[in-house]
Amino acid sequence: MILRRAVRFVDERTGAAPLLGKALRYVFPDHWSFLLGEIAMYAFLVLVATGVYLTLFFEPSLAKTVYHGQYAPLDGVHMTKAYASAVDLSFRVKAGLLMRQTHHWAADVFLVAIVLHVWRVFFTGAFRKPRELVWYVGIAMLFTALLEGYLGYSIVDDLLSGMGLAIGYSVALSIPVIGGNLGLLLWGGPYPGVPQFESRMYIAHVLIFPLLIGGLLALHLALIVARHHTQFGGPTRSERRVGGLPAFPGYAPRSIGLFFGVVSMLFLLGGLVQINPIWLWGPYEISQGTNGAQPDWYLGWLIGALRITPGFDLTIGNYTLVPNPFWGGVLLPLAVVAFLVLWPSIERRMTGDRAYHNLLDRPRDNPTRTAVGAAVLTVLAGVFFAGAGDRFDVSFGIPYGSQIWFWRAFTFVLPFGVFWLVRRFCRDLAADDESEPATGYEPGAPTA
Repeated sequence: MILRRAVRFVDERTGAAPLLGKALRYVFPDHWSFLLGEIAMYAFLVLVATGVYLTLFFEPSLAKTVYHGQYAPLDGVHMTKAYASAVDLSFRVKAGLLMRQTHHWAADVFLVAIVLHVWRVFFTGAFRKPRELVWYVGIAMLFTALLEGYLGYSIVDDLLSGMGLAIGYSVALSIPVIGGNLGLLLWGGPYPGVPQFESRMYIAHVLIFPLLIGGLLALHLALIVARHHTQFGGPTRSERRVGGLPAFPGYAPRSIGLFFGVVSMLFLLGGLVQINPIWLWGPYEISQGTNGAQPDWYLGWLIGALRITPGFDLTIGNYTLVPNPFWGGVLLPLAVVAFLVLWPSIERRMTGDRAYHNLLDRPRDNPTRTAVGAAVLTVLAGVFFAGAGDRFDVSFGIPYGSQIWFWRAFTFVLPFGVFWLVRRFCRDLAADDESEPATGYEPGAPTA
């Protein structure tokens, strides 16, 4: 009764009942893989909430100070106010360490969910007409989030972030023709740059990029609603008929439960599982480095690409046109972006398929697409594990030089074999499907 009165009150004053009724009848797919996008969205909400709390206590300043806080091993150490405030956040501010670690875990989960979601869309063909724009916005969100994460751990000015910024500076300078001017524009001078660079990173991290990601997320959701979700095929589903759960009362409770589950898990991780203990790294000094410091997982593939790239520069006479860091630090990311952006057009040209698609493929239904995706993932896996080569050396005694040659072979040779094997496997599975009688099985539905 109370709910009806509330609905009547709102409708009489806004006329929103038709829109509300349509929203409540919106049908969501019931396959588990569609939850990856929701997990990313809920992790982003946690990122925003914890980020607001951290902003109240973090001081983005490279001014020097002497630490006399609660962490005794750093007492009397000269450091920047940015690093000192981050350490104080961990030991002095109430719930500061919980918020710092939850924020960090949320960033990792956010990117994990986006990456898995992107590849789910790729392997099922959900990027096809009329959803190309949804795909492009998702790719833009992924790489914006990567840059946002890089800025997030860089503003702390600990030893890890300083080393990461030094690598980023070298990569920026390696861009042909414009690299020097770009480095001067961003850093304001030779590395480590001018003190104002810290403030620029801070503003970009807490304002510009969150607004950009939030806008892309809103646009992504609006485009999905406009074209509706894709769905796997089945006896009750077709290109014109949608199946699934209505928003209310079927899907909303599940989504709310997922929200609380994601939030609870992130705060449990933040409270119980240590991540990025900056007090162990110490403040950044140009002359120092540590073999124990590693970037977050989503930057491991870029570090690995820099490591396995052969040591050569493209020179013309005495002029270095393309320095070595360009190949792994710029060319590989650009190649991955180009592949993801251009693949819908490439597949459309190869297959001649220009029809509207609301039903998803299983990976076996398009062996070439699945094989290409598997080959690209093999390349990324090779450079990713190469990024941990020093840790394999320290932990297991595997010679670093031998690892580099192994990962080079893994990255540049194995993908061809993976492509051939996966395509053949998918074709065999598809042939088996054609030889078996229809069972009425609906992907994602429970089976006996």
